[in-house]
Amino acid sequence: MTLTEHMLSGLPGNPLRGLTLADQQWSQLRQAALPVPSVVSEADHPLDEVDWDVVISGGTLGILLGAALVQRGWRVALIERGELKGREQEWNISRRELTHLSDLGLLTPEETEQVIASEYNPARLQFGAGEPIWVRDVLNVGVDPVGLLHRLKDKFLNSGGKLFEQTVFEGAWVHPNGVLVKAGQPFHTRLLIDAMGHFSPIARQARDGQKPDGVCLVVGTCAQGYEHNDTGDLIVSFTPIQHQCQYFWEAFPARDGRTTYMFTYLDAQPERISLTDFFEEYWRLLPEYQQISLDQLQVKRALFGFFPCYRQSPLQYPWGRLLAVGDSSGNQSPLSFGGFGAMIRHLPRLVHGLDEALAVDCLGATALAQLQPYQPNLSVTWLFQKSMSVGVDQNVPEQQINHLLATIFEDMAGLGDRTLKPFLQDVVQFIPLAKTLLVTSIKHPGLVAQLIPQVGVGALMSWFGHYLSLAIYSLLAPLGRGLAPLLGLLPPVQRYYSHRWLDVLTYGSGQDYNES
Repeated sequence: MTLTEHMLSGLPGNPLRGLTLADQQWSQLRQAALPVPSVVSEADHPLDEVDWDVVISGGTLGILLGAALVQRGWRVALIERGELKGREQEWNISRRELTHLSDLGLLTPEETEQVIASEYNPARLQFGAGEPIWVRDVLNVGVDPVGLLHRLKDKFLNSGGKLFEQTVFEGAWVHPNGVLVKAGQPFHTRLLIDAMGHFSPIARQARDGQKPDGVCLVVGTCAQGYEHNDTGDLIVSFTPIQHQCQYFWEAFPARDGRTTYMFTYLDAQPERISLTDFFEEYWRLLPEYQQISLDQLQVKRALFGFFPCYRQSPLQYPWGRLLAVGDSSGNQSPLSFGGFGAMIRHLPRLVHGLDEALAVDCLGATALAQLQPYQPNLSVTWLFQKSMSVGVDQNVPEQQINHLLATIFEDMAGLGDRTLKPFLQDVVQFIPLAKTLLVTSIKHPGLVAQLIPQVGVGALMSWFGHYLSLAIYSLLAPLGRGLAPLLGLLPPVQRYYSHRWLDVLTYGSGQDYNES
């Protein structure tokens, strides 16, 4: 019996079976054997009737958009393949980001407090033999998904939204005036929103079998038995490169125990480690990481998965009247797991943008592409992901990644929270990044020379293009904000496009982030 079988057998929900299925999918992805669905077709004749303004497929995060749109008067149907309820494991986020829920009228400030299940401070960053860095109020709030979705579901239904649970998306036919969605029954809608996640059949059809450019492999547990500890780890690495992977860890107190993850960044080459073997590595190293014996632990939940990332992101669908959001669109940096945090960050611009698009019927492929535009502050992070991973045939000194990260994060911490905190929350801004590069190049001039063989000249040149774009967006964003009052005077369609231009400058430069 393996350690994973020993530690997870008997847990509710049969996580061992889920691990086997996830590993089969990971193997198919590495072997380029995942079938490409054909679920979207186009028709040249209009629908006879349209019953909905919006149909959202994928309720777990789609309910965030659905509840906001139905409150703005739109006819919204939400289809979910199972029961719409959250998992037991908290979603971690920063308290600042939760204000979007009250700003958009989804929750009152009091209700927002009620869905917070746990909170801790401070959190640690440490790499190899480097000194620990401690930060406060970064991804330190655990939101209760069950409580949050229950409240959003009530608000959605009470505002006139219609929820269809146990309803599986089967296909969509795009017509000139709407979309016929087949999901057990037909839905005729002006717009279909795909919130089905990383493995959405629509997204897989649009990507046409393309392998991801990067993958984050994750395993972990929530368990009891640890000594009381009110601190957390945002990212820690204490081992050298193993199995052509640098192992990273995070840990934090949860409502019913302590959660620990081990994750790594890699490509999808066939030789890569399986999820099952990666879990064995987790059990082997967990006692050293948390200074505890495995037989002291009472595992409550197992967590595992892999998160594909594509350079061609956010994904823009070639069909009109279809929009990918959240993980379906890949609208997060390759350093993050996506999910709740990425969705919350972009929720305000998506809600306001969709409200305008529906009002002026800007629902063609070109118009909807403005809602998922190129964002240089996400694209520059590809070089960081590349520097934290190792090719299957690369010969990299075993402590190189630890040394690199310890050096860079020490320099960022020395520049203060305005430089460090946004980056830790998946937001890259030009001035903090430029300061970090300047300080690091002066203090550690040989670091870049060590990095080039690992990441490659091509990746470095591509990164420089995104870096220049980030600078341009950062310069133009204040100009856009200055013009904002005038944009409201434009005709409706032009106003829609001009507001999306302002959004892309703001979000693409990371200037949607603030410390308040």
